[in-house]
Amino acid sequence: MKNILVTGYNGFIGKNLLEALNRMKGLNILKYGKDDTKDKLKEYIEKADFIYHIAGINAPKNISEFQVGNVDLTKSIVETLKKLNKNTPILIISSVQAKLDNPFGISKKKAEDIIIEYREKTGANVYIYRLGNVFGKWSKPNYNSPVATYCNNISKDLQITMPDKNRELELVYIEDLIDKFLSHIYESSDDIYYNVNPTYKITIKELVDSIYKIRKNVESLIMPNIESDLMKKLYATYISFLDPKYFSYELKEHKGKEGKSCKFIKSKQFGQISLSTINQRCIRGNHYHNTKAEKICVVKGRALIKLKNIDTDEVVEYYLSGQQFEVVDIPVGYIHSIENLLYDELILLIWDSQIYDDKKPDTYYCEV
Repeated sequence: MKNILVTGYNGFIGKNLLEALNRMKGLNILKYGKDDTKDKLKEYIEKADFIYHIAGINAPKNISEFQVGNVDLTKSIVETLKKLNKNTPILIISSVQAKLDNPFGISKKKAEDIIIEYREKTGANVYIYRLGNVFGKWSKPNYNSPVATYCNNISKDLQITMPDKNRELELVYIEDLIDKFLSHIYESSDDIYYNVNPTYKITIKELVDSIYKIRKNVESLIMPNIESDLMKKLYATYISFLDPKYFSYELKEHKGKEGKSCKFIKSKQFGQISLSTINQRCIRGNHYHNTKAEKICVVKGRALIKLKNIDTDEVVEYYLSGQQFEVVDIPVGYIHSIENLLYDELILLIWDSQIYDDKKPDTYYCEV
């Protein structure tokens, strides 16, 4: 059983790290936060087989807090280890600003120097990460993450500002960072500084535009293009900032005597997904398409799907049941109908290769 000490466990990165560590077997997690005593920290350091020093000060009310939170705490941990004659591996979060001549950057550079000197004297493995813009779930808006600020404010209809909209950001996703952190528990290395891959470069305007596209999904049902990893991760981050009362939203239903239907998801990349019902012993469809292809799956009930080739009058029949999920492809140029064979509601899941357009529906009615 390895004892893992995490300082700053209740911050953005600390929370995500703790969640991941708790899923791993063979670890005992020791948590140190700002409200814990120095005696508790000493007790934990004595037990620790690996230390994640995540605690730090980014935006204090007083500049002197940089020295206390970034330098003095790091020095206290290292001095305790030396007194205990231990060479416990330490991972520390620094900042890209450690290269700059400002109070925050200077404090981070001093903390780095303390860790490097500890390595030189004890031979311990140390892992220094100079981080910039990290984003993901549980990040704090209006603090030091522009992604968190824009996701929070846009999701809540709050005012946003873009003082330097063309400034390029280099982003790191929290899960990529945590995966790299975890690798050090069992894999030692002689390096001192470490990077996270992948990183994503995006201007502030591009970031804001992307988040607005994600937000509009609820109103239009049109999913933004999430083909890129960055958009997938921005989508996940934005959703994490939603007020719980907005987790659920109604879909617009279209009702008729045969049943009802509603669009579920629309995408310019993959078309649309719909839910549809057919009332007992009713038939829907009896039309064909020239460009729009479809896939139909019965979720509940029993259906007879008939397809007739308009060119050859060839007729094909398929019996589908919700007891065994099966998909029927509806090719272009085939008239198709769906009949509910039972005295109960039939429920269908339908995919279309393109978003329905009232002005050009590509739907031509004809009996099978």
